[in-house]
Amino acid sequence: MTTTDTSRTGDPTAAVGLDDILAAREALAGTATCTPMEESRWLSALTGGRVQLKCENLQRCGSFKIRGAYLRMSRLTEAERANGVVAASAGNHAQGVALAAQMLGIRATVVMPVGAPIPKEKATRGYGADVVFHGRSVDEALGRAREFADETGAVLIHPFDHVDIVAGQGTLGLEVLEQAPGVRTVLVPTGGGGLLAGVALAVKATDPSIRVIGVQAENAAAYPGSLEAGEPVALTQMSTMADGIAVGRPGDVPFAAVREHVDEIVTVSEEMMSRALLALLERAKMVVEPAGAAAVAALMAAPGLVETPAVAVLSGGNIDPLLLGKVIRHGMAAAGRYLSLRVCVPDRPGGLAQLLVDVAEAGANVLDVGHERLSPQLRIDEVEVIIHAETRGEPHAAEVIGRLRDRGYRVEETGPA
Repeated sequence: MTTTDTSRTGDPTAAVGLDDILAAREALAGTATCTPMEESRWLSALTGGRVQLKCENLQRCGSFKIRGAYLRMSRLTEAERANGVVAASAGNHAQGVALAAQMLGIRATVVMPVGAPIPKEKATRGYGADVVFHGRSVDEALGRAREFADETGAVLIHPFDHVDIVAGQGTLGLEVLEQAPGVRTVLVPTGGGGLLAGVALAVKATDPSIRVIGVQAENAAAYPGSLEAGEPVALTQMSTMADGIAVGRPGDVPFAAVREHVDEIVTVSEEMMSRALLALLERAKMVVEPAGAAAVAALMAAPGLVETPAVAVLSGGNIDPLLLGKVIRHGMAAAGRYLSLRVCVPDRPGGLAQLLVDVAEAGANVLDVGHERLSPQLRIDEVEVIIHAETRGEPHAAEVIGRLRDRGYRVEETGPA
């Protein structure tokens, strides 16, 4: 995990203020849910202080996006509503816009990048929006959405770069303050910055001493370079499973607020997001998407990072079941609970059976076995056995490997199963 200090001096001015966020909360009454704040004993034990989870994965549409989308669209004029709206999203903003449009009686079109999660596409269509696919990223889809707006007169509902969007997302910050009195640190998953900016504005306007930390996927982290440059700078490439925060360029509106009000930006690896997602599923019984697990990943990667009491925002729970299965396996492998080995055994009757007995006696559960006879590294009287096994964690995995080597086997660990 890497960190970037965002502290700045000077007059902290922004386009959105606390009054805007308070007005947004009134406008969202009966629309956005005040999501639960759950105690996390396992994270508290890990960090040595109280940690709570703001469960925005339980929000309507499965993420915080309904807050900003509904606020923005509720303020459109009748003429604007008649022209419809268009949005670009990998899924969460798409669902927020689609539901808000349904509630407000507005026609909605959503441009999604090719390869967007199927459940998010289906949910967006289920709320009544038209879905079209374009590009490989949210940024490319956004370009097409702008063209559509120019061609049709539809109003572009930007996923993060508008004062109403930031104000709407900022209502989550008000809830954090009310549900976690005495909080000292708030960690927020971050893509384009709308949620981070809104939360930071709400929190800092109430108590400037509370630290606000944005968390980005390290392979899709536009904020560190942009903050260093003093202006939004687009990434040349991105690669992350966390589609909810895979944004190549910060928005101008949230960037200004982040620069002035956010204390730090940290980045987390794909491995840590997988481990966090798995831990949330097992320990908190919370289903989240990779982006939604980013704040917890930051705590797990650096337990001494924050002053407690701390709140980690679970920003979304819309995950494709197929991806969930893959991420669980990846998370288990990253935690040492899946073990993939290449083991050289004598090429004689009973050789494989004895290996499996030795693995079982070490307490590992064999999931899959394969043979390789043609490797040039093998002696003429050997066969290579590829084993995928389940262990109890990293210490046990090391114990299994050590035991096999003590039995005379040549063992190579090959990574995640």
